[in-house]
Amino acid sequence: MSMINTLAGVDSTARRASTRAIFLVTGMAMGLWAALVPYAQLRTGADAGGLGLLLLCLGGGSLIAMLASGRIIGRLGCRAVIVAGVVLYCLTLPLLATFSDIRLLALSLLIFGMGVGLTDVAMNVQGTLVEQAASKPLMSGFHCLWSVGCIAGAGGGALLLGSGFSPLGAALCTVALVGLVTLGFLSSLLPTGGEEEESEGGKAKARPNFRLVLMAVMAMICFMAEGAILDWSGIFITQERGMAVEHAGWGFAAFAITMSLMRLTGDAVVTALGRKRVLIVGGVLGIIGYLLTVLTASWAMALFGFALVGIGAANIVPVLITLAGQEKVMPVNRSVAMVATLGYFGVLGGPALIGWVAHLSNLYVAFSLVALSFLVIVLGALKLKY
Repeated sequence: MSMINTLAGVDSTARRASTRAIFLVTGMAMGLWAALVPYAQLRTGADAGGLGLLLLCLGGGSLIAMLASGRIIGRLGCRAVIVAGVVLYCLTLPLLATFSDIRLLALSLLIFGMGVGLTDVAMNVQGTLVEQAASKPLMSGFHCLWSVGCIAGAGGGALLLGSGFSPLGAALCTVALVGLVTLGFLSSLLPTGGEEEESEGGKAKARPNFRLVLMAVMAMICFMAEGAILDWSGIFITQERGMAVEHAGWGFAAFAITMSLMRLTGDAVVTALGRKRVLIVGGVLGIIGYLLTVLTASWAMALFGFALVGIGAANIVPVLITLAGQEKVMPVNRSVAMVATLGYFGVLGGPALIGWVAHLSNLYVAFSLVALSFLVIVLGALKLKY
């Protein structure tokens, strides 16, 4: 006899607030890292290839954690996994702001990636369960708070660094704020993880179908485009467009601002256009935005291109997460974990690939390839079930 997971008591004002809070602080940590990347490169003296290898450590740590995240969340619950992840990335943020030894920085990035990876999957599982219990769209709003956190981390970090704070000082301010917010919402996080228990006759279904695999690939591409802006926009606008290094965080902030604005109305946009059109239009805008960044010569147009990518990408992943949660071939925590794992591997591991391409050629070629990859999202949208 199967033990049926119930959604009773999952949705409440406090549950929604705690979900938004964790999306916010995790985005804040990632946004601050965007502002710290140029400083890390200056301290280590790494070239594009070396920096790409460092970023691979971040993606590798995240992938290691995410591969087992679905089962761990099912056993321990969202709350325990979120707390563990937040502790890991808070402990390592100050190290990312200070280490100049490339080996120590690589190890710190590995642990930081594990913390972010665990938190990302757990908060998406909680968001999916809360949305299903509410019986109305909420996912774009949750992801909006992640974007707001990125603005606070990248833009706020740039302001702190520009006003004289050291990288360590900016990191400690962020850690303090993340810790306070997490503690404040701790009791409202879901203690369960939505796992469908094994039946007496065998294991619950856990085999992905073609649509889940396609959604995972589409999410990975979207997050790779986002990760390219997160980790390489600062390098691009300072080295290729002449912006001062203390303003490096504004590249990702421009992307995150437009993404946040679009996600504020994301549920209404999905209702008006339909999920298929949101995916197609979003993919086309991503192509145009990246090409504008590459083909124009001013830092202002580069920022506009990053902003346009934010508009296009804003609701792609929330739509994919919702669609993944509706597939019946796997438990919710497994299907969401699968799509989120490959997706967030794109945002964390994709920048390493960008670094290798830039090392072999330049960032212009790397960004152009990202633009072309959005075609997979446009074409893949035609194959999904809505």
